[in-house]
Amino acid sequence: MHVLSSRVLVRPVDLDRSFAFYGGTLGLAVSREFGDGDHRGVVYFLGGGFLEVSGRATGVVGPTVELWLQVQDVDTTHRELEAAGVVILRPPADEPWGLRELWIADPDGLRIVLVEVPADHPLRRRPVLEG
Repeated sequence: MHVLSSRVLVRPVDLDRSFAFYGGTLGLAVSREFGDGDHRGVVYFLGGGFLEVSGRATGVVGPTVELWLQVQDVDTTHRELEAAGVVILRPPADEPWGLRELWIADPDGLRIVLVEVPADHPLRRRPVLEG
């Protein structure tokens, strides 16, 4: 299988509330908008991927689904989101695996981990390929 593109799909309970959160509060840039009425959606840029918010859910998301978003500065992001009234599940902390993480929730309770990757972390280094 050769994957050409990908995106995460989120089916919120309240579309407008989720559009306000992802596009307004988090400030994600819009890749495209489509449809109208209850059949509309927005696709947001997520660094190297996309997040589509569309459709409608009948309940909240389960605890096994989470979003992982890398940000430049977790502490600054924490202050901005806290001031905006975002639900903070866990304040910034240095993890044993070397990342600094902040956990928040979207309006439907979807857990989002915001990650800062330190300059000396292996995720910042690319292996040297021989050949």
